Amino acid sequence: MMTTRRKFLSHSSLVLAAAALGSTILGAPAALAHHGWRWTEGGNFELVGYIKTVQLGNPHGVLTVDAEGEIWTVEVGQPWRNERAGLKDEMLAVGTEVTISGERAADPADKRVKAERVIIDGETYDLYPDRD
Repeated sequence: MMTTRRKFLSHSSLVLAAAALGSTILGAPAALAHHGWRWTEGGNFELVGYIKTVQLGNPHGVLTVDAEGEIWTVEVGQPWRNERAGLKDEMLAVGTEVTISGERAADPADKRVKAERVIIDGETYDLYPDRD
């Protein structure tokens, strides 16, 4: 009886481990699809508009920008990245005119941009200095 129970526990542990690994692997593409650059089209894109809403913090800040009547979502850097670039939270106020240089979503219906640079009042804040 004890041997059967041990085999059952070993088998159960193996099944649970496989299930956990499987859910991690299956869930990873969804998590990675948004973060990083894989969701972008890879080219340079520029957007000029006015900030409508601001949400700053981790994993990255998000602005809603009105560009000639089109509403865009702009991902700016994590708090440490913005700070390193000299971009202060108060600079990203509602109503501020911004130029965003970065990469847009590969899906044309997705009005979203990952900012590499933010330009406010002629001053450039380089969030990703190694990207062009």
